[in-house]
Amino acid sequence: MSYASGTFLAIGRPGHRFLIHGDETTVQVLKERDRQAADISYMGAYRSSEGSDEPIVLLEYQPGRGQIHPQTFLGDYRGTLMSDGYTAWRTLESATHIGCMAHARRRFVEALKARKKPGGPPAQTLKFFDQVYRIERQVRDERPWDGETQGDCMRRFRQQHSVPVLNALKAWLDAITPKVVPDTKLGDAVSYTLNQWEYLTRYTQDRRMPIDNNLLECDIRIFAKGRKSWLFSDTVDGAKVSAVVYSLMLTCRASRVEPFAWVRHVLTELPQRRNG
Repeated sequence: MSYASGTFLAIGRPGHRFLIHGDETTVQVLKERDRQAADISYMGAYRSSEGSDEPIVLLEYQPGRGQIHPQTFLGDYRGTLMSDGYTAWRTLESATHIGCMAHARRRFVEALKARKKPGGPPAQTLKFFDQVYRIERQVRDERPWDGETQGDCMRRFRQQHSVPVLNALKAWLDAITPKVVPDTKLGDAVSYTLNQWEYLTRYTQDRRMPIDNNLLECDIRIFAKGRKSWLFSDTVDGAKVSAVVYSLMLTCRASRVEPFAWVRHVLTELPQRRNG
């Protein structure tokens, strides 16, 4: 287990680690042993759940995208893992897996863009997704019944409203599957959603489970925006340092701490501390 992963899993009490968000994004490293400068490497990204008392965001440099990386980082993690449908995540056998609804929806958006004419099955399918997300916005404002906890209230609301829409979406996808050409954007979208169905719908069973991975994707977007400016890391060590810096700044952001003020405080205080 790496230093970063140990930091992540030790950051709080077990209740703080009920759920971890996982994802990755690309990074180019010019001077990497036994690899070409144009080869693509990755930054693994991990985040504690929304509402954590001690939120943390960690990026970790990875030379590839294989299953060894999440396995090494998370070890024998036994909580809930939110991720996309990439098979490497599913190899964590001790975790309870939930899928990202936004990833599934995005595929139908791409299928709609690929059509010569608007509408059709992609547009119809997106209406189901829109309903599901509308309900998810409403559930946050739902008030518990007398004697009902907020968690039970959210689960009840999802079971009452989200599950019927999801069942209708599943029936619709099953109905159009025989008519869809496999090697198309729509075929990919339908296949992905049906293959991930168990994971995509599991969020309705527990109010602590989010519907998608957008919380972490917003953090990754900040790294991706910076990457457009600096383009690449020169060395592996540079990529690792970049991961540390972004981890610190994104954790500040998640903790609602102004990053520059935090850096100024740390650099002011550290020289005054003995023994590091």
